[in-house]
Amino acid sequence: MKAAKIAEFFRILRDADPEPKSELEYGSPYQLLVAVVLSAQATDRSVNLATRTLFPVAGTPAAMVALGEERLREFVKTIGLFRTKAKNVIALSRMLLERHGGEVPRLREALEELPGVGRKTANVVLNVAFGEPTLAVDTHIFRVANRTGLAPGKDPLAVEMKLLEVVPGEFRQHAHHWLILHGRYTCLARTPKCGGCLVYGPCGWKGKAELAAPAAPKRSRLPK
Repeated sequence: MKAAKIAEFFRILRDADPEPKSELEYGSPYQLLVAVVLSAQATDRSVNLATRTLFPVAGTPAAMVALGEERLREFVKTIGLFRTKAKNVIALSRMLLERHGGEVPRLREALEELPGVGRKTANVVLNVAFGEPTLAVDTHIFRVANRTGLAPGKDPLAVEMKLLEVVPGEFRQHAHHWLILHGRYTCLARTPKCGGCLVYGPCGWKGKAELAAPAAPKRSRLPK
């Protein structure tokens, strides 16, 4: 996708939603970190249902460590991979207390040292909690970037690097949310909603015309 089309793509998304927000519910950088760790291979909705009861009880690293892994599992047992996630949340909470005074670090390297925190999670925390213009590439963004021609890449890191290269600076702060929400609600994996797509014009996907075209009327079968 050429630079002019990329600028148009993001200008349209910005005009429709100037201040996009994460759909995860949280009240602090620590709670965001925990929510993102829990959200791996799970929906934001399922995470929010769990954290609405968890965070009032254990909303800080100290309270989470005091809660303990066994009790934490009861709060998050409706989320996929909950045993591993509970173990990681307790371990990262302990590490925050021991190495960072209970605060979430603002450096990628320090974030990625925490149990259960990879590059994508670190990017989300840096962007959402601290306002860094990072781009966390999840399955939705990976699909949108490749399908539209915005930033083709063979893996998430390649797509991330390409996005950082091509997304104009004025859009980089919120690009993550615009792309993830677009992928979640419009540019779906199996049947993209091209007929109602805001960025149909600049999108470079060759298959969009077929999906946007109205369905041909079915012929009624008349008895012979």
